Amino acid sequence: MALRVFNTMSGRKEEFVPIHGNRVQMFVCGPTVYDYSHLGHARTYVAYDVIAKYLRYRGYSVFYIMNITDLDDKIIRRARELGKGPLDVAREFEVEFYRDMASLGVDAVNLYARATEHIDEMIEQIEGLLEKGYAYVTETGVYYDVTKFPRYGRLSHQNPKELVVHRIEVDPTKRNPGDFALWKRSKEGEPSWDSPFGPGRPGWHIEDTAITLTYFGPQYDIHGGAIELIFPHHEAEIAQAEAYTGVSPLVKYWVHTGILYVNGEKMSKSLGNFITIRDSMKRYDKNTHRMFFVSTLYRSPMDYTDEAMREAKAKVDGIKNSYFALKSLRAGSGGRELLAALDRAREGFLESMDDDFNTPKALSHLFGLTREINRYCSKHEEVEEGIRERVLSTLEEFLSILGIEFGERVDERLLEGLLRLLVDVREGLRRERRYEEADEIRRRLKELGIVLEDTSRGTVWKVEG
Repeated sequence: MALRVFNTMSGRKEEFVPIHGNRVQMFVCGPTVYDYSHLGHARTYVAYDVIAKYLRYRGYSVFYIMNITDLDDKIIRRARELGKGPLDVAREFEVEFYRDMASLGVDAVNLYARATEHIDEMIEQIEGLLEKGYAYVTETGVYYDVTKFPRYGRLSHQNPKELVVHRIEVDPTKRNPGDFALWKRSKEGEPSWDSPFGPGRPGWHIEDTAITLTYFGPQYDIHGGAIELIFPHHEAEIAQAEAYTGVSPLVKYWVHTGILYVNGEKMSKSLGNFITIRDSMKRYDKNTHRMFFVSTLYRSPMDYTDEAMREAKAKVDGIKNSYFALKSLRAGSGGRELLAALDRAREGFLESMDDDFNTPKALSHLFGLTREINRYCSKHEEVEEGIRERVLSTLEEFLSILGIEFGERVDERLLEGLLRLLVDVREGLRRERRYEEADEIRRRLKELGIVLEDTSRGTVWKVEG
């Protein structure tokens, strides 16, 4: 089955065929670093992390860039509140953003590109747009004339004459209400750069165009970002780049993530339901967060609740218990029935991921495999070593695509050996009727999240859910 991707531009799933053979160029709109990142950021960046991981798993060579908006009106306002320089504030929260991404296991990005390190490219492109008649200069800056670009509004499926412009800056010097800033003349106390159109700083939209044209050229494969960015941000990127280069389309596949709600309401500081990644990570670990996010299709809306997070944790624990249950069986004979379940799971998982990265459907096949593992482990005490390795490696393979991991294999082997040793010691104590000491081993292990269960087949252990 060929990989198919939902393209916001066409409004349908399309077969994924990169522009340059096996190479995939992928750009995702990054954060404006003026505050701690929130769960909406987490949802978006985990989604593209999974997409990049799966593309690489499929054999594509992926060059994944994310921009860092390190100069913006929000950063300038926050700097005034804190009594610091705007770039100092940006660097502080940029570091926090990287920490948050590391805590979530988001590691597929090849290059984080700062906006302020591409000012020369922005100025060059603004000059080109002025020369071609797509932009004009006023006393407040340089603006893009949206009436000069007939395809403006195509991505958001709006008629250019009926575009809602409430998210565009208000300025009486503009020709049209929907025109957007390419360059803003400097104001007192704000960072500025020299340019042919006066000292100032770039507008928000031009930074992404400058970055992608610099590294990818006039066309690339995937542009990602939250659905809220379609208008005006992504419409502006298309208008700028295609007018400047004369090449269309700028992007072959527009891929957008859905909105994250908190207890049924859109996350907002004014509503008091704004949750930072760092605060959420204090309650739930990386695996739980990633399981929560991949349990919903990346482009669908989803709701963050404590119940949903507990369910995600239970799913992770269930997989972990199945994994270790199979791992703890003695090497011997048996397990052929697991191979048929393994083949079904692999086929279903990959078909689901090929269908627009459908992670919830892919998970259903992974859970089907763990159910078969549990069924086998409840009836058998040993398994053929080669079969066990095939099943465990497939589980690890699937989980690595989703960014979920249980630790290094060497640590798992050490844990297994230590647990078997403790179980044997406890069994010896029980045979000697030293029940108090045996119970103390059981109690101490439970404190560490390891539950011992005495069954007719002997003592078994599992990770507490």
